[in-house]
Amino acid sequence: MRVTEAVLPSVASVEVRTRQGAGAGSASVITGDGHLLTSAHVVSGALSVSLAFSDGTSAGAHVVGADPLSDLAVLRADGPTPPPVRLGDAAELRVGQLVVALGNPHGLAGSVTAGIVSGLGRSLPTQSGRVIDEVIQTDAALNPGNSGGVLANGAAKMVGVNTAVAGMGLGLAVPINATTRTIIDSLRTTGRVRRAWLGVAGAKVRLEPAVAAKVESDTGMQVVSVVAGSPAARAGARPGDIVISLDGIRILDPTGLQRVMVEGAIGRRMEMTVWRNGALVDVVAEPEELRTA
Repeated sequence: MRVTEAVLPSVASVEVRTRQGAGAGSASVITGDGHLLTSAHVVSGALSVSLAFSDGTSAGAHVVGADPLSDLAVLRADGPTPPPVRLGDAAELRVGQLVVALGNPHGLAGSVTAGIVSGLGRSLPTQSGRVIDEVIQTDAALNPGNSGGVLANGAAKMVGVNTAVAGMGLGLAVPINATTRTIIDSLRTTGRVRRAWLGVAGAKVRLEPAVAAKVESDTGMQVVSVVAGSPAARAGARPGDIVISLDGIRILDPTGLQRVMVEGAIGRRMEMTVWRNGALVDVVAEPEELRTA
């Protein structure tokens, strides 16, 4: 009850008009000057956006920025909004912990469902083909219209953005953590998110004991393909290489590589250590900016 009273006023029902027709979802106020957080797929192709709050107030809104790779978007209300929800940290969640999902499923404003954290560290493929990592799994009932709504903990803090219904009794939410806070801040202030790109596709592999002993790690990322003309290709990376580290950061799997490919890596020379033909080999790559359009 306390969670609902604290969080629900900040949650809006979102109606979107696109060239293909109408859509709906949820959003939550995150700043005192009227910024709201929602899912990128909720506002994809939006020509107009309108908000309705549980207290009966409504307002128009516009998309400040959307990031399909994280499925997050920031809106700005064209009128007054309720106080913002408090942001928490999904890193503090534990399996079995009580969570509350607040949103507007099937257009039913102000809906609240409770459940537990069923799993942490899940992966969620996006329409762009990129994978969102550290996704929260919950059994709180989620339905169409919940996307963009709040997943709150017992302290009435937002710890996730409800983003998908994977099956009966299975809901997923993009976590609020250090990574997504950076994305949200970037969308709010510049309207976009810049990422670096190497041009490799890889898969997680278990290292042979002799290799693992040398690099003090059980896993690495094996390069499956290298894009012709990419920074990785120019650096001499080859299919079959096992990436051990990049810029001094241990790479345990493809998700680990994604974490390194942030704005600060664009145009910066970075040493990449790979295991090739029974030896450790160092190559130098200079990532470019990822183009998503």
